[in-house]
Amino acid sequence: MNTDGNGSRPRRLLLGLDGVPHKLIEEAKGRGLFDSFGAPARLLSPFPTMTNIALSAMLGASPPDGYESLYFDRKAGELRGGIRKYLGRRTPDKIPSSYMDDLDYQEPLPFEFLIYVAPDRIWRADMQRFRERFRSAPQTRDYFAFLKATDGLLHAQGPQHLAVALESLDKILKEIQSYCGEETEIEMFSDHGMNLEENRRVDLATGLERRGFQVVIPAFGLCSYAALYCRDTDLIPEIARASTEITGVDFALYKDGGGVVVESLRGQARIQRRADPDGFSYRYVVASGDPLELRGVRDGFASDQDWFKQTAGHRYPDALANLYKALFSPRVKHTADVLISIKDGYYYGWSPFGRFVRLAATHGNALQSSSNAFLMSTRRELPAFVRADDAKALLRG
Repeated sequence: MNTDGNGSRPRRLLLGLDGVPHKLIEEAKGRGLFDSFGAPARLLSPFPTMTNIALSAMLGASPPDGYESLYFDRKAGELRGGIRKYLGRRTPDKIPSSYMDDLDYQEPLPFEFLIYVAPDRIWRADMQRFRERFRSAPQTRDYFAFLKATDGLLHAQGPQHLAVALESLDKILKEIQSYCGEETEIEMFSDHGMNLEENRRVDLATGLERRGFQVVIPAFGLCSYAALYCRDTDLIPEIARASTEITGVDFALYKDGGGVVVESLRGQARIQRRADPDGFSYRYVVASGDPLELRGVRDGFASDQDWFKQTAGHRYPDALANLYKALFSPRVKHTADVLISIKDGYYYGWSPFGRFVRLAATHGNALQSSSNAFLMSTRRELPAFVRADDAKALLRG
């Protein structure tokens, strides 16, 4: 990212922090940190609230193959990726999305896994390496860095340890502004939020197997979503309903014609979308109960912007557009047949990984805790809420 040819504007630092929720950055500002920044906007992460999905949307980059590094390849009919994506050095096959091509700094590849094993040591090394790389970079260029250690620190250690890391980062950013000049512009953001509580595993695969269903569910990170690929696609509605009976599942989504069905123990509803001359409109049609707690918010079709204004701060932020796009837009190359949003306090993932990681927090679901990332700037005021798909102009502008 270069400045313009005349150097007529200050140098800019774009800094991403993996997994830092809006709530914790607000608390940090309340303690006096990041005082050169304006108020943080809630940057609404797309469902499933996972790093590569979020950053590809926020930065207008290519979609990743799957929701995580382990994914189901529909054409090949097999699981691909997995732990080998974190071994060795970064080669083209280990780059999930084109946004990574723009990064001036990211941690060494092994850090992505080691942060769960030695979190305190890794985040300190990550921040110090970022500091040194920034100082040695050409002063005539903008700089884009993404620190992933914050995500692992929250997963494995929780908010108190992150608070210490943010204090260190605040000192680094103050040093950067002193070194480069107070006019240096910094845009800082995160990719998704995090639920800040101990989590236990959902027995999703075994629960569906006991009910007689054959599904492929990639299990890798310890996250609060799951992607289901059904061997018999005629059974998708039954599988979605059955999944909601399993302890810890909040709701299930699947396509039905041109709409999305939301299944929950709280009821069933359909999200419909239509094209209008000036954009799109959405409608929330309840069949029973109120799975998204949106009954009465709007009757009939209403514009996308009207729904956004009324639901950006909802328990399920921006639910209609967000959940519809989860299945109808290319957030990943291999979209699931059924997407599961898991309640806060629960996760699904790779069992061996769960045995040696105490999961102090996680993300992935469609609730506020995981959806509310943040965006703040030293140079401008921001709206209260920013949708991931609309963030590129603010991040890149």
